[in-house]
Amino acid sequence: MSDIRFTLIGIGLIFAGFLVLGVFGPDHAAPPIEAEEFENCFEYFEDRPPVPVSCDVKFLDKTIFFALVIAILGSGIYSLIKGVRGKWDQDVKPQDMLGPGGDTSKSDKPNSDETV
Repeated sequence: MSDIRFTLIGIGLIFAGFLVLGVFGPDHAAPPIEAEEFENCFEYFEDRPPVPVSCDVKFLDKTIFFALVIAILGSGIYSLIKGVRGKWDQDVKPQDMLGPGGDTSKSDKPNSDETV
């Protein structure tokens, strides 16, 4: 895969990680505050009253969520570094180079097809 693809994938994964953290993060930030202040944890629903749950379950959910976000961000950073440290132009063959001094194998004689 080309180096620019790794760079773009890395940027996309880092963006997705911060997006997931920003959208779903506040839901997972409340359990430590709730456990510290009230010593009880509750699961909240829109259509029914809160249900008491174990604070350990809430902390496990928070840990799994942040591990997922760290994995997304980490893979994005890895891809970005791999893309930036890639080979880019180092493996270009001399006959594939364009510009001055790129192709030294051609002679100055015109091709027979080009002469009229």
